[in-house]
Amino acid sequence: MESEQGRTLLEINGISKYYGSIIALKDISTKVYAGTVTCVLGDNGAGKSTFIKILAGVHQHDDGAVLVEGEPVSFGSPREALDVGIATVYQDLAMVPLMSVWRNFWLGSEPTKFGLGPLKVIDTAKAKQIAVEELGKMGIAIRDPEQPVGTLSGGERQSVAIARAAYFGAKVLILDEPTSALGVKQSGVVLRYIVEARKRGLGVIFITHNPNHAWPVGDRFMILNRGRSLGDYAKEEITLSELTQLMAGGAELEQLQHELASAMDD
Repeated sequence: MESEQGRTLLEINGISKYYGSIIALKDISTKVYAGTVTCVLGDNGAGKSTFIKILAGVHQHDDGAVLVEGEPVSFGSPREALDVGIATVYQDLAMVPLMSVWRNFWLGSEPTKFGLGPLKVIDTAKAKQIAVEELGKMGIAIRDPEQPVGTLSGGERQSVAIARAAYFGAKVLILDEPTSALGVKQSGVVLRYIVEARKRGLGVIFITHNPNHAWPVGDRFMILNRGRSLGDYAKEEITLSELTQLMAGGAELEQLQHELASAMDD
């Protein structure tokens, strides 16, 4: 029997997605395990966004199967994905910059206490305490939970989103290019939070185009190119150099195909 740490949370078997005659994804397979980080790498147009949207419930796959803890699923909405524990943190983070850290942590799901009659009042003290405690578990100390979230660094804002997802029951956490707009220092901060999420037993899917960000935290690596997989590797099966070369080879193949298509049109 698999340990809690290594049990299979999510299984993707040969999924494909078509938009008319356009192949967005073709026969993609991988697994996500509790307490591991699966890195999905690829350049623009590789199929990463479509892959995310299928798992997040934004789109449905056309072929293949997605299983959550062994049960086949087909999400009709992001709410359905959340209900089974798949949470997605997008690049824009869906935060309100002028709103406090603790309010951004809850975003409408604040704990309440009884007020007058049927009206309920937000339990502000409890909400702040939980937000501070959960952020502390991610390794970030918030001095003032009333601080506007927009005053935090990019890496710290990512930590709020990750802590929020974990608190609300995420089993699988999908991170959409969380380091793409950050400098070296802040990227390092986000990578540390990814490691903390892994330690808490989440299955993390780290979407990135940067193998140097994926390598330090990744346990598995899947490379996408033009909607197809160039390989799915455990860390012990591939080196950083090989991973980088494989990504570069995929980009070169795409460029060659583009040049051939252009030559045929001339």
